[in-house]
Amino acid sequence: MNDQIRDAVASIVVAAPAERVWEALTDPDDVREYFLGTNVTSTWREGDPVTFAGEWKGKSYEDKGVVLANRPNELLRITHYSPLTGLPDLPENYHTVEYRLDPRADGTEVSITQGNNRSESEADESTKLWDMVLGNLKEYLER
Repeated sequence: MNDQIRDAVASIVVAAPAERVWEALTDPDDVREYFLGTNVTSTWREGDPVTFAGEWKGKSYEDKGVVLANRPNELLRITHYSPLTGLPDLPENYHTVEYRLDPRADGTEVSITQGNNRSESEADESTKLWDMVLGNLKEYLER
């Protein structure tokens, strides 16, 4: 097995300013609209917890993590653990998820990078999920 499992990476350009995209990433009402009905709870302060609760493929979940970096309108990095993986709640079973915002002439490029994937297939599945979430975000913000 390859020790250098690749990151899951997805990006999209949204026709909205970075400030509006940032709000959509951090406001629970916005998140619920495009992120598969997820209820997110956090202060978004570095070191504070973040939880994601909802239903996925017919199963209730409550995922958790910690805010690692918060640079408004630019960068949000968190850890993420989901009990649905069946793995124990140990640091090595947490992903890192980074949301990066870059201004573009036609809006804001939103990039998501998920690290610490256990396999290529996990990275591929995560990329598909993040592509879908970003597509939903774009549709939501461009309405």
